[in-house]
Amino acid sequence: MQPFRTQALFRSAYWQDVTAELSGDKDGDRITVAIPDRLRTLSNAVYNGGISSVDRLVNWKVPLDYNGGDPQEEIASQLSQWNLAPKRSVVLMTAAKLTHASVAEIADSHFKLICITTSGTRNAARAGSDRTVYPAWRAGTINTMLLFDGQMTDSAMVNALMTATEAKAAALQDIGLRDMDNGLIATGTSTDAVILGVSGNPAYGAVHEYAGTATEVGAAIGKLVYDTVYESVTTQHED
Repeated sequence: MQPFRTQALFRSAYWQDVTAELSGDKDGDRITVAIPDRLRTLSNAVYNGGISSVDRLVNWKVPLDYNGGDPQEEIASQLSQWNLAPKRSVVLMTAAKLTHASVAEIADSHFKLICITTSGTRNAARAGSDRTVYPAWRAGTINTMLLFDGQMTDSAMVNALMTATEAKAAALQDIGLRDMDNGLIATGTSTDAVILGVSGNPAYGAVHEYAGTATEVGAAIGKLVYDTVYESVTTQHED
């Protein structure tokens, strides 16, 4: 579903007190995901990427002509203006319509999962193909946030990101999105980002060691990523 096309606040139906809010002011639009307890995150986020411990996930919309001069300093400044703690926030950047973010969630006996994806595909690209490369950040981007309530090993977290990437590529293949350089089916854009946040909640009585497509966790990740990428990409040009 795309809750922000009609409202500013999404509240999880399954994970208590987890919210995502669309807000905008003179400093720019953003989706801020708030979690009651810190998540252990693994990501390629622009700010606090790698492994972090955070309770705020932010997807910040920047102008199409953003040149990526000093994103670390700019993000730190924005977080202060938004009254968010820099050390407890992980931040993605995009030029996509935040109103068209796609949100999906699932509750299982061994975990809960929320997925939020925004998509802008003007710089669609196919990994492994001969194409133009760029030294700097370009406008576009498929950004995906995955919030996992439960326990995962470090290895499973890496496995989960692999599964998410496969699901994204599958959605783009079914859509027929093309690399802007060579016309081949795209596997993403040249600036995609993904965050996986894991709560470590022991209440489910399971520690997930794998997250491939043959596991319950991997199947759920694949389904939610596929669905949200498909919806956000195919509706990105709608009003």
